[in-house]
Amino acid sequence: MAPDLEAPRQDRHGELFEDLPLHPAQPPKAAPRVGKARVVMPDRSQMELRAMELESLLPAGHHARLVWAWVQQQDLSAMYAAIKVQEGGVGRSALAPELLLALWLYATLQGVGSARQLSALVMQHDAYRWISGGVQVNHHSLSDFRVAHDVAFDELLSTSLAALVSAGAVRLERVAQDGMRVRASAGAASFRRRGSLQDNLEAARERVRELKAQLDADPGQYSRRQAAAQQRARQEMQQRLQAALDRLPELEAIKRRNGEKANKARASSTDAQASVMKMADGGFRPAYNLQLASDCDSQVIVGVDVSTSGSDMAQLQPMVEQVEQRLGHTPGQWLVDGGFPAHEQLDAVADKTEVLAPVPEPRPKKDEHGREVLPDKHEPKDDDSAAVAAWRVRMSTPEAREVYKLRAATAECVNAQARNRGLQRLGVRGLPKVRCIALLYALAHNLMRTLALAPQLLGLGQGASAAALGAV
Repeated sequence: MAPDLEAPRQDRHGELFEDLPLHPAQPPKAAPRVGKARVVMPDRSQMELRAMELESLLPAGHHARLVWAWVQQQDLSAMYAAIKVQEGGVGRSALAPELLLALWLYATLQGVGSARQLSALVMQHDAYRWISGGVQVNHHSLSDFRVAHDVAFDELLSTSLAALVSAGAVRLERVAQDGMRVRASAGAASFRRRGSLQDNLEAARERVRELKAQLDADPGQYSRRQAAAQQRARQEMQQRLQAALDRLPELEAIKRRNGEKANKARASSTDAQASVMKMADGGFRPAYNLQLASDCDSQVIVGVDVSTSGSDMAQLQPMVEQVEQRLGHTPGQWLVDGGFPAHEQLDAVADKTEVLAPVPEPRPKKDEHGREVLPDKHEPKDDDSAAVAAWRVRMSTPEAREVYKLRAATAECVNAQARNRGLQRLGVRGLPKVRCIALLYALAHNLMRTLALAPQLLGLGQGASAAALGAV
């Protein structure tokens, strides 16, 4: 009988591999891991010494390099004239105006408006470190420089505009003007009436007298630095309160013109020149009215002004005269919204430019039958001057209405870019300092427009790469 090949063989005595199992055994399972996984964690407390070349921090075409290239081309002799320390004399060397101007222009483009923040970025951020070139800059120097050169900033705006006009980038055929309310560095609670301001002023004066008496009685009570700091703080408070009292007559006159009681006028004890204005969201807050005039074709800012009035009604003539003085001529057409065209303003600029602005809707009148009839707003009135009558007729034409569409595309776009660059709330107080901020924004904005429209003025070509840089 044939053996069963499939049956397992139990008797293996005497075989060569009798000790091996019939089937291969499974590998033994690994013992469970008891210890903790070994990894490498970063150690940020260790000190490192690195060899670094500042020039290699930024790629070619970086905006910080373009800002520096523009600054080096400008005439900063007026800023140098304000430096007191001279070569061969005593005193610490001053920071170069090119360095401080370039830092503020680049910071403005990046939406940085704080001197303390900018001072920290000089130590931390590669772009600011490249501009500073290893020079330490404190926030006091940055803050003082920003508000000390309003005349020089204005002259820089004029010379840079002249270069753009010469290059054909700005033709100044049409200009759009608009106001932008920017929150002031003053709280609503700082606005007080005349009686409260006078009481606070007298209290501040009394406190100064008390401090002086205490120092005379016991000179060792305070250190010289503490005493000087306290006296300086009280004197500054006195100056702010006196400035608020000095502005009250102007605010009282505004109240009378509006048919309100003059004794309701309030001035800020923090920033006397700030005014409560209606903001874009419908609320009322302390603010300044920044006026910007921009070329419609290039969106280059050609005029900058700051007003303490919440209305745009009287801002047309000053801006037209500023642009004429800055560039030597005025545009053919001036586009504004409905808050600008007061009749006296239209008469004042009639021989300089052609104003395009919406005509307000007239009030309905009653005919001989007592029925309300809405008059034609474009029909000249009997008491209209020649300029006002021409404005009404002009705005009735389809051509004028089509051109007027450029106002929003220009003025609103420029204002939006300023907002995106941090022009939301002012960090300085007083009309002259606010105007310096507005001029810095205009210079930074026009620098980027120069990059897009005339890159050869920055030492760049006019090819696709230059256009791409301007679009960033």
